[in-house]
Amino acid sequence: MTALSIIIPVYNRRELLSEALESVLNQTEKPHEIIVADDGSRDGSEEAAREILGKTGENLRWKVLKMSHTGLAGRVRNRAVAASEGNWIAFLDSDDLWAPEKLARQTALARENRDLRLIHTREVWLRKGKVVSQKTQTHRREGDVYEDSLGKCIIGPSTVMIRRDLWEESGGFREDLEIAEDYELWIRITARDPVGYIDEPLVTKRAGEWEQLSEKYGQIEKFRLAGLENLVASGWFARHGVSPERESLAVDELARKCHIYALGCEKRGRSEEAAAWHRKGDMYGLIR
Repeated sequence: MTALSIIIPVYNRRELLSEALESVLNQTEKPHEIIVADDGSRDGSEEAAREILGKTGENLRWKVLKMSHTGLAGRVRNRAVAASEGNWIAFLDSDDLWAPEKLARQTALARENRDLRLIHTREVWLRKGKVVSQKTQTHRREGDVYEDSLGKCIIGPSTVMIRRDLWEESGGFREDLEIAEDYELWIRITARDPVGYIDEPLVTKRAGEWEQLSEKYGQIEKFRLAGLENLVASGWFARHGVSPERESLAVDELARKCHIYALGCEKRGRSEEAAAWHRKGDMYGLIR
């Protein structure tokens, strides 16, 4: 039996959260429980969640967790998962939407392929109501996606359904990364597990006038660098039985990212910072 726990983090997105919750309640495959984790909202997001979920009746478990504001999406999601009980977990960001058959399609694939422990789907990207083309997105999406995952975040959090045993083995999201915590987690997971994929646009990822963490600093590469460098420098790969060949791929990608970031610093006139990143890139380039 597939018991689904739905995890929705939110911060000051009352109206968007209401729409996200409706997309969950309209699923053809009903979840076991919904947990909304409110990261200290001041706009009534908590109250809106309680009002909507309070009308669902006794057949659906739900919780609204009120937290002090941290701005750390990984920490908020982790707290919600810790309060959940399903054997599968699905994440939905408060500004995204699910198609009605999203969970049904994923649970069907999970039943057909018992070895799959993470299943994601295609998503539609909307910016201010207009579809953003994904024609240039040619990365691998199913099976062994580790090498592609090193380059960028290729799995959208709102598309993911993950089995609890894999979640527990992974340790969840890093709680000290403000951005790119999903990129770092998918590297750790895909280094050891293949992933399932449904090539249907079952998630709508929305961006608009509201604030988004991914746009707070104008770029996110420095956060990806921090996550990847920590994995390499801490010896994570060897400790978790990941092959030396896979570790070498991570080191090579880290060196490449350091040099690319250094070039960006040069373009912005930050010569000392650029030199430091080039030195770091050279250092990792020597590690094999």
